[in-house]
Amino acid sequence: MHFVDAKGILTANGGRHGMNIYRGCSHGCIYCDGRSRCYQFNHPFEDIEVKRNAPELLLRALKSKRKKCMIGTGAMSDPYMHCEEELGLTRRCLEIIRDNGFGIAIQTKSDRILRDIDLLDEINHSAKAVVQITLTTYDDELCGKIEPNVCNTRRRIEVLEKMHERGIPTIVWLTPILPFINDTSENITAILNECARTGVKGVIDFGMGLTLREGDREYYYKALDRHFPGLKERYIRQYGNAYELPSPNAKELMKVFHRICKKENIMSTPDECFGFMSELPEKFKQMSLFDF
Repeated sequence: MHFVDAKGILTANGGRHGMNIYRGCSHGCIYCDGRSRCYQFNHPFEDIEVKRNAPELLLRALKSKRKKCMIGTGAMSDPYMHCEEELGLTRRCLEIIRDNGFGIAIQTKSDRILRDIDLLDEINHSAKAVVQITLTTYDDELCGKIEPNVCNTRRRIEVLEKMHERGIPTIVWLTPILPFINDTSENITAILNECARTGVKGVIDFGMGLTLREGDREYYYKALDRHFPGLKERYIRQYGNAYELPSPNAKELMKVFHRICKKENIMSTPDECFGFMSELPEKFKQMSLFDF
Protein backbone atom coordinates (compact mmCIF):
# COMPACT_ATOMS: atom_id res chain seq x y z
CA MET A 1 0.00 0.00 0.00
CA HIS A 2 0.99 3.62 -0.37
CA PHE A 3 -0.24 6.86 1.18
CA VAL A 4 -1.56 10.08 -0.34
CA ASP A 5 -2.95 13.34 0.98
CA ALA A 6 -6.32 13.73 -0.70
CA LYS A 7 -7.83 17.12 -1.53
CA GLY A 8 -11.36 16.02 -0.67
CA ILE A 9 -13.23 12.97 0.63
CA LEU A 10 -16.96 13.57 0.29
CA THR A 11 -18.75 13.58 -3.08
CA ALA A 12 -22.41 14.28 -3.85
CA ASN A 13 -24.32 12.44 -6.57
CA GLY A 14 -28.07 12.62 -7.02
CA GLY A 15 -28.63 13.73 -3.46
CA ARG A 16 -26.43 10.95 -2.06
CA HIS A 17 -23.15 11.67 -0.28
CA GLY A 18 -20.31 9.17 -0.55
CA MET A 19 -16.66 8.69 0.32
CA ASN A 20 -13.89 6.23 -0.45
CA ILE A 21 -11.06 6.03 2.07
CA TYR A 22 -9.04 3.55 0.03
CA ARG A 23 -8.46 3.04 -3.69
CA GLY A 24 -7.77 -0.41 -5.10
CA CYS A 25 -8.57 -3.68 -3.38
CA SER A 26 -6.94 -6.79 -1.92
CA HIS A 27 -9.99 -9.09 -2.01
CA GLY A 28 -9.05 -10.50 -5.43
CA CYS A 29 -12.63 -10.94 -6.74
CA ILE A 30 -12.29 -12.22 -10.29
CA TYR A 31 -15.09 -10.03 -11.68
CA CYS A 32 -14.20 -6.68 -10.07
CA ASP A 33 -15.25 -3.73 -12.23
CA GLY A 34 -12.81 -1.54 -10.30
CA ARG A 35 -9.99 -2.95 -12.43
CA SER A 36 -11.49 -1.36 -15.56
CA ARG A 37 -9.15 1.01 -17.36
CA CYS A 38 -11.75 3.76 -17.33
CA TYR A 39 -10.92 4.39 -13.65
CA GLN A 40 -7.36 5.34 -14.67
CA PHE A 41 -5.35 3.58 -11.99
CA ASN A 42 -1.73 4.63 -12.21
CA HIS A 43 -0.61 1.95 -9.75
CA PRO A 44 -1.22 -1.81 -9.42
CA PHE A 45 -4.77 -2.52 -8.26
CA GLU A 46 -3.55 -4.51 -5.22
CA ASP A 47 -1.21 -1.67 -4.18
CA ILE A 48 -3.85 0.05 -2.07
CA GLU A 49 -3.90 3.82 -2.18
CA VAL A 50 -4.62 5.11 1.33
CA LYS A 51 -6.09 8.56 1.85
CA ARG A 52 -4.34 9.09 5.15
CA ASN A 53 -6.04 12.42 5.80
CA ALA A 54 -9.53 11.02 5.22
CA PRO A 55 -10.73 11.54 8.84
CA GLU A 56 -9.62 15.18 8.88
CA LEU A 57 -11.25 15.83 5.49
CA LEU A 58 -14.47 14.13 6.60
CA LEU A 59 -14.67 16.14 9.81
CA ARG A 60 -14.22 19.37 7.89
CA ALA A 61 -16.86 18.37 5.33
CA LEU A 62 -19.45 17.37 7.94
CA LYS A 63 -18.90 20.53 9.98
CA SER A 64 -19.70 22.58 6.88
CA LYS A 65 -23.05 20.88 6.22
CA ARG A 66 -26.19 22.67 7.35
CA LYS A 67 -28.35 19.53 7.44
CA LYS A 68 -27.62 16.01 8.61
CA CYS A 69 -27.69 13.28 5.97
CA MET A 70 -26.63 9.73 5.25
CA ILE A 71 -22.99 9.15 4.28
CA GLY A 72 -22.23 6.20 2.02
CA THR A 73 -18.97 4.29 1.70
CA GLY A 74 -17.81 1.10 0.01
CA ALA A 75 -19.24 1.62 -3.47
CA MET A 76 -15.84 1.81 -5.19
CA SER A 77 -13.44 0.35 -2.63
CA ASP A 78 -14.18 -1.94 0.30
CA PRO A 79 -13.65 -0.08 3.60
CA TYR A 80 -12.68 -3.33 5.37
CA MET A 81 -9.75 -4.59 3.34
CA HIS A 82 -6.77 -6.18 5.08
CA CYS A 83 -5.03 -2.83 5.59
CA GLU A 84 -7.93 -1.56 7.73
CA GLU A 85 -6.78 -3.93 10.51
CA GLU A 86 -3.57 -1.92 10.82
CA LEU A 87 -4.76 1.56 9.87
CA GLY A 88 -8.27 1.81 11.36
CA LEU A 89 -9.24 4.72 9.10
CA THR A 90 -12.75 3.41 8.56
CA ARG A 91 -13.30 3.19 12.29
CA ARG A 92 -12.05 6.75 12.81
CA CYS A 93 -14.42 7.99 10.12
CA LEU A 94 -17.32 6.14 11.77
CA GLU A 95 -16.47 7.84 15.05
CA ILE A 96 -16.61 11.22 13.33
CA ILE A 97 -19.96 10.37 11.72
CA ARG A 98 -21.31 9.30 15.12
CA ASP A 99 -19.97 12.34 16.96
CA ASN A 100 -21.53 14.72 14.44
CA GLY A 101 -24.96 13.11 14.24
CA PHE A 102 -24.85 11.82 10.66
CA GLY A 103 -25.99 8.44 9.34
CA ILE A 104 -23.95 5.77 7.53
CA ALA A 105 -24.65 3.31 4.72
CA ILE A 106 -21.60 1.08 4.51
CA GLN A 107 -20.91 -1.67 1.97
CA THR A 108 -18.47 -4.57 2.37
CA LYS A 109 -17.77 -8.25 1.73
CA SER A 110 -15.68 -8.59 4.88
CA ASP A 111 -16.46 -9.79 8.40
CA ARG A 112 -13.98 -7.17 9.66
CA ILE A 113 -17.02 -4.93 9.90
CA LEU A 114 -17.91 -6.79 13.09
CA ARG A 115 -14.98 -5.02 14.77
CA ASP A 116 -17.02 -1.83 14.44
CA ILE A 117 -20.45 -3.20 15.29
CA ASP A 118 -20.41 -1.17 18.51
CA LEU A 119 -20.02 2.06 16.56
CA LEU A 120 -22.61 1.06 13.99
CA ASP A 121 -25.02 0.30 16.83
CA GLU A 122 -24.42 3.74 18.35
CA ILE A 123 -24.91 5.46 14.99
CA ASN A 124 -28.10 3.50 14.40
CA HIS A 125 -29.49 4.71 17.72
CA SER A 126 -28.45 8.34 17.27
CA ALA A 127 -29.23 8.60 13.54
CA LYS A 128 -29.27 5.61 11.16
CA ALA A 129 -26.85 2.89 10.07
CA VAL A 130 -27.34 0.52 7.14
CA VAL A 131 -24.93 -2.36 6.48
CA GLN A 132 -24.68 -3.69 2.93
CA ILE A 133 -23.23 -7.14 2.30
CA THR A 134 -22.47 -8.69 -1.10
CA LEU A 135 -23.58 -12.32 -1.60
CA THR A 136 -22.97 -13.92 -4.98
CA THR A 137 -22.90 -17.66 -4.34
CA TYR A 138 -24.22 -19.91 -1.60
CA ASP A 139 -21.45 -22.43 -2.36
CA ASP A 140 -18.44 -21.63 -0.17
CA GLU A 141 -16.07 -23.64 -2.40
CA LEU A 142 -17.14 -21.57 -5.40
CA CYS A 143 -16.91 -18.42 -3.28
CA GLY A 144 -13.25 -19.25 -2.64
CA LYS A 145 -12.60 -19.25 -6.39
CA ILE A 146 -14.42 -16.08 -7.40
CA GLU A 147 -13.79 -14.04 -4.20
CA PRO A 148 -10.56 -15.62 -2.93
CA ASN A 149 -9.15 -13.19 -0.35
CA VAL A 150 -12.22 -12.36 1.72
CA CYS A 151 -14.46 -14.30 4.09
CA ASN A 152 -16.84 -16.86 2.61
CA THR A 153 -20.60 -16.65 2.19
CA ARG A 154 -21.36 -18.53 5.40
CA ARG A 155 -19.40 -15.98 7.40
CA ARG A 156 -21.09 -13.06 5.64
CA ILE A 157 -24.46 -14.54 6.55
CA GLU A 158 -23.26 -14.59 10.17
CA VAL A 159 -22.54 -10.87 9.80
CA LEU A 160 -26.15 -10.35 8.67
CA GLU A 161 -27.35 -12.31 11.69
CA LYS A 162 -25.30 -10.25 14.13
CA MET A 163 -26.47 -6.98 12.60
CA HIS A 164 -30.07 -8.15 12.82
CA GLU A 165 -29.60 -9.03 16.49
CA ARG A 166 -28.55 -5.40 17.10
CA GLY A 167 -31.44 -4.00 15.09
CA ILE A 168 -29.09 -2.62 12.41
CA PRO A 169 -30.86 -2.80 9.01
CA THR A 170 -29.13 -4.65 6.19
CA ILE A 171 -29.16 -4.64 2.40
CA VAL A 172 -27.73 -7.49 0.29
CA TRP A 173 -26.12 -6.97 -3.10
CA LEU A 174 -26.98 -10.06 -5.17
CA THR A 175 -24.54 -9.16 -7.90
CA PRO A 176 -22.82 -10.03 -10.10
CA ILE A 177 -24.42 -13.24 -11.27
CA LEU A 178 -21.83 -14.89 -13.51
CA PRO A 179 -23.15 -16.69 -16.61
CA PHE A 180 -22.62 -20.47 -16.49
CA ILE A 181 -21.12 -20.23 -12.96
CA ASN A 182 -23.56 -19.10 -10.27
CA ASP A 183 -26.63 -18.37 -12.42
CA THR A 184 -28.90 -21.13 -11.11
CA SER A 185 -32.29 -20.96 -9.44
CA GLU A 186 -30.90 -23.14 -6.64
CA ASN A 187 -28.21 -20.56 -5.87
CA ILE A 188 -30.57 -17.57 -6.00
CA THR A 189 -33.17 -19.36 -3.87
CA ALA A 190 -30.64 -20.40 -1.22
CA ILE A 191 -29.26 -16.86 -0.89
CA LEU A 192 -32.70 -15.25 -0.73
CA ASN A 193 -33.89 -17.74 1.88
CA GLU A 194 -30.96 -16.71 4.06
CA CYS A 195 -31.82 -13.06 3.46
CA ALA A 196 -35.34 -13.71 4.68
CA ARG A 197 -34.14 -15.68 7.71
CA THR A 198 -31.72 -12.92 8.77
CA GLY A 199 -34.22 -10.09 8.36
CA VAL A 200 -32.59 -8.36 5.38
CA LYS A 201 -34.52 -5.21 4.40
CA GLY A 202 -33.76 -5.24 0.69
CA VAL A 203 -31.82 -7.01 -2.05
CA ILE A 204 -30.16 -5.17 -4.93
CA ASP A 205 -29.87 -6.89 -8.30
CA PHE A 206 -29.39 -5.36 -11.75
CA GLY A 207 -30.83 -8.10 -13.92
CA MET A 208 -28.85 -11.30 -13.23
CA GLY A 209 -25.67 -10.89 -15.18
CA LEU A 210 -22.19 -9.41 -15.35
CA THR A 211 -20.55 -6.36 -16.89
CA LEU A 212 -17.05 -6.42 -18.37
CA ARG A 213 -14.90 -3.54 -19.56
CA GLU A 214 -11.37 -3.23 -20.85
CA GLY A 215 -9.00 -4.16 -18.04
CA ASP A 216 -11.64 -6.01 -16.07
CA ARG A 217 -12.35 -8.41 -18.96
CA GLU A 218 -8.75 -9.54 -19.32
CA TYR A 219 -8.41 -10.25 -15.60
CA TYR A 220 -11.71 -12.16 -15.54
CA TYR A 221 -10.80 -14.30 -18.53
CA LYS A 222 -7.46 -15.26 -16.98
CA ALA A 223 -9.37 -16.37 -13.88
CA LEU A 224 -11.75 -18.43 -16.03
CA ASP A 225 -8.81 -20.19 -17.64
CA ARG A 226 -7.41 -20.93 -14.19
CA HIS A 227 -10.58 -22.15 -12.50
CA PHE A 228 -13.01 -23.05 -15.31
CA PRO A 229 -11.05 -24.35 -18.31
CA GLY A 230 -12.85 -23.83 -21.61
CA LEU A 231 -15.38 -21.35 -20.23
CA LYS A 232 -13.62 -18.28 -21.63
CA GLU A 233 -14.19 -19.54 -25.15
CA ARG A 234 -17.87 -20.02 -24.39
CA TYR A 235 -18.07 -16.43 -23.16
CA ILE A 236 -16.40 -15.13 -26.32
CA ARG A 237 -18.81 -17.08 -28.53
CA GLN A 238 -21.84 -15.95 -26.53
CA TYR A 239 -20.98 -12.31 -25.83
CA GLY A 240 -18.01 -11.16 -27.90
CA ASN A 241 -16.74 -7.91 -26.37
CA ALA A 242 -20.12 -6.80 -25.03
CA TYR A 243 -20.26 -4.65 -21.89
CA GLU A 244 -23.42 -6.31 -20.56
CA LEU A 245 -23.39 -10.10 -20.23
CA PRO A 246 -26.84 -11.23 -19.11
CA SER A 247 -27.23 -14.80 -17.94
CA PRO A 248 -29.12 -17.00 -20.42
CA ASN A 249 -31.26 -17.84 -17.37
CA ALA A 250 -31.92 -14.20 -16.47
CA LYS A 251 -35.71 -14.21 -17.01
CA GLU A 252 -36.19 -17.37 -14.96
CA LEU A 253 -33.90 -16.11 -12.20
CA MET A 254 -35.68 -12.75 -12.02
CA LYS A 255 -39.00 -14.55 -11.58
CA VAL A 256 -37.51 -16.50 -8.67
CA PHE A 257 -36.04 -13.30 -7.26
CA HIS A 258 -39.27 -11.30 -7.35
CA ARG A 259 -41.40 -14.20 -6.12
CA ILE A 260 -39.32 -14.78 -2.99
CA CYS A 261 -38.83 -11.08 -2.24
CA LYS A 262 -42.56 -10.45 -2.52
CA LYS A 263 -43.38 -13.43 -0.33
CA GLU A 264 -40.87 -12.37 2.35
CA ASN A 265 -41.65 -8.62 2.12
CA ILE A 266 -38.10 -7.76 1.03
CA MET A 267 -37.46 -4.63 -1.03
CA SER A 268 -36.45 -5.82 -4.49
CA THR A 269 -35.76 -2.79 -6.70
CA PRO A 270 -32.61 -0.67 -6.68
CA ASP A 271 -34.73 2.49 -6.33
CA GLU A 272 -36.40 1.17 -3.17
CA CYS A 273 -33.11 0.08 -1.65
CA PHE A 274 -31.19 3.24 -2.52
CA GLY A 275 -34.11 5.33 -1.30
CA PHE A 276 -34.07 3.54 2.03
CA MET A 277 -30.30 3.96 2.39
CA SER A 278 -30.41 7.65 1.49
CA GLU A 279 -33.20 8.63 3.84
CA LEU A 280 -32.34 9.92 7.29
CA PRO A 281 -35.38 10.04 9.62
CA GLU A 282 -36.82 13.54 9.78
CA LYS A 283 -36.32 13.88 13.54
CA PHE A 284 -32.55 13.58 13.07
CA LYS A 285 -32.52 16.04 10.16
CA GLN A 286 -34.38 18.55 12.29
CA MET A 287 -31.85 18.23 15.10
CA SER A 288 -29.27 19.75 12.79
CA LEU A 289 -31.07 23.10 12.76
CA PHE A 290 -29.78 23.66 16.29
CA ASP A 291 -26.29 22.32 15.63
CA PHE A 292 -24.90 24.89 13.19
